[in-house]
Amino acid sequence: MTNWLPDPSALSSPLHTSLAIAIAKAISEGKLPKGTRLPTHRKLAEELGLSVHTVSKAYENLRRQRLIDGQVGRGSYVLDPDTPDDQPFQLSSERGRNFDLSISRPAFSQRHAELFQQALTELTQGLDPSYFLACRPNVGHDAHRSAGEKWLRVCGLEAPAERIIMTNGVSHGMSAALSALTRPGDTVVSSRITHHLLVSGCSYLGLNLAGVDCDEAGILPDALDKYCSENSCKVLFLLPSLANTTAEMIPEYRRLALVRIARKHDLHIIENDAFGPVAEDRPIPVAALAPERTIYLTTFTKCTVSGLRAGYMAAPEHLLPAIMGRIVVFGWMATPLMCEIATRWVQDGTALELARWQRRALAERYEIASQALHGHQWRGHPSGLHLWLPLVSGWTTASFVAYARELKVAVAPDAPFLTPKTPPQNAVRISLGSVQDITRFKQAMELLGGMLNRPPEGMAPFAY
Repeated sequence: MTNWLPDPSALSSPLHTSLAIAIAKAISEGKLPKGTRLPTHRKLAEELGLSVHTVSKAYENLRRQRLIDGQVGRGSYVLDPDTPDDQPFQLSSERGRNFDLSISRPAFSQRHAELFQQALTELTQGLDPSYFLACRPNVGHDAHRSAGEKWLRVCGLEAPAERIIMTNGVSHGMSAALSALTRPGDTVVSSRITHHLLVSGCSYLGLNLAGVDCDEAGILPDALDKYCSENSCKVLFLLPSLANTTAEMIPEYRRLALVRIARKHDLHIIENDAFGPVAEDRPIPVAALAPERTIYLTTFTKCTVSGLRAGYMAAPEHLLPAIMGRIVVFGWMATPLMCEIATRWVQDGTALELARWQRRALAERYEIASQALHGHQWRGHPSGLHLWLPLVSGWTTASFVAYARELKVAVAPDAPFLTPKTPPQNAVRISLGSVQDITRFKQAMELLGGMLNRPPEGMAPFAY
């Protein structure tokens, strides 16, 4: 165990990033040589006066940089900085026995590749030169926003083109919306298990992120009301239609109840509806119930092709100038060529065709997962991209992720999706779309099911 510790007074916000930088610097300067065992998350948190969540995020940052790793029974330790990065779970990897169920991306087929290549070829036909010669309008071109009006109608939301802004996907829109609605020190409220980019985004913007209790229908209205009565809150962040880690579909009665609480406490709402029309049983968007206070976000990256980074933001008219200022700062404008492909796909029906294909593909994978995990408690939806798997007695998140990795299966631990002060959930997230070959996906799920069907046992140390 090392005696070196970073200077707490030298850490700055965001703390997890600052801590990771301090440890990385110590490694590069030789203060933490190869093989040095680092303090446990809890021990370092106590020494520095930080939360365990902050230390966990810092260690995960260092692990992604291949500066540290961990072994069951040994803890976290420093890697050789000159060791090549041989992580097997790259997005493009479908080789050997590597199964990446940790990355959130939709399923796709050869037809997806053919349609995208065809769209790129057809861009040369009748393309308005302003789409590549000009850098305005920042809100997006009129034709693109008009297509947005049509697509949002498919998603259940009536919004005029004048209130639609083009984005480079939901994450772009989230950053702009959060920045427009808040100032450093303000509080954003969400479910305790939420979008990982909301967690990091609030940290980067200096916002307080508060998680409130939920049940299977989403955020509990009484819990939200109580928290907002006792604290000054500015924004309610919602993932009402499967766009969350736990793959829940918030029913309409609960959406109405949350809208009533938002109006009572004058909260603005950011609605992340990344999956759009993939699910047939989705209620109308929250933005349709509270258009005066809701910023609605959707994208094509989850329902058509991952690389089609184009999306729509619909916002109340009085917020548009503030939002546009942030759109310019965070990216100037959405990429017109991507927006043009999205527009053509909306107008000719390709986008809806691919969303329906995604619905069928996820339903098939959901059934495979249901069979593999039979007898165990988990949360999911036939049109959802993820499963949330609370672990049975004896497994911890770290030991389960480690054992699965030894089987060449990558799953996502719970920590990145938890709001600050939320205790560990002892769970993992499983993505249904990232292993494209259905036979290999079934094999990966059966490996996980096999793990759950026998008690955990002691293992020789191995990297995870």
